[in-house]
Amino acid sequence: MAPRPAAPQRHTEPPIIAAVDGSAVGYHAAAWAAAEAALHSRPLHLVTSIAIGGGFGPTPIPTEDDMSWLHLDGERILLEAARIARAATGEHRAVITTEVTTDAIIGHLIEASKHARAIVVGSRGLGAIRRGLLGSVASEIIRHAECPVTVVHAMSATDAVSAVESVLVGVDGTENSVPALELAFEEASRRNVGLVVLHAWSDRSSGLDPSIIGWDEMRASEDALLAESLAGFAERYPEVKVDRRVVLDRPVRSLLDAAEHAQLVVVGSHGRGGFTGMLLGSTSTALVHSVECPITVVRQRLRGR
Repeated sequence: MAPRPAAPQRHTEPPIIAAVDGSAVGYHAAAWAAAEAALHSRPLHLVTSIAIGGGFGPTPIPTEDDMSWLHLDGERILLEAARIARAATGEHRAVITTEVTTDAIIGHLIEASKHARAIVVGSRGLGAIRRGLLGSVASEIIRHAECPVTVVHAMSATDAVSAVESVLVGVDGTENSVPALELAFEEASRRNVGLVVLHAWSDRSSGLDPSIIGWDEMRASEDALLAESLAGFAERYPEVKVDRRVVLDRPVRSLLDAAEHAQLVVVGSHGRGGFTGMLLGSTSTALVHSVECPITVVRQRLRGR
């Protein structure tokens, strides 16, 4: 059986926390989280929930035998997740701890996010965190977690081919993009890859149609502003090759196209213009459901950098 360690908040430095549930996607999340933890020299905490309920109708009352079986199953899931995590990092292994919780997974992860560097979840799964982490669970965690949240799909991007792809970050030209840029630059630097900074201009809600009023002039102006906003980051991360892209398109569509050649997509949780409501409504559904590589949603600056 996997050992029962201290709770996540007792780590001496903010850990990376990954939720697993026995599904293949959950194990991909564990693999990505392990590689991330090793990359940043952070502990990895694997958690699974054996909470009962959450559906319609009365909640069944489990017997002692039921709880014993559920706990054993949770330990089995964590043991496999830890094995996969170790395999994903090779010699550069992070310290791994595990936890079986009887709490509902949403509340547990949101509370744990107060003391974590990042939360990592799979895009869909089984049972307790099961029936789709792009439904209520992922949505609530993305909305309320107090640290960055990464959603991993069926591709953990820990393979040799993905390792040479760029990191992609979506920006909107406001201060709301700063936390996402900070994380994206750091990820690109640690991974020794390039960074694509994409600003998609499509603010039809303002009544302006760039294709009519002069896109070339507007693009030049937006590109100059983008370059200015990146100047400080370029000084801090001179080793990161930056590819600035200002395009006339909807943010979701342009990011999805660019994500085909990225190992990680990074976005802020909200913004202005084309990014208004980013990852809090229909934009979130389209982008997080559609990208194949892991995607990180950043609400605020990194904790314990």
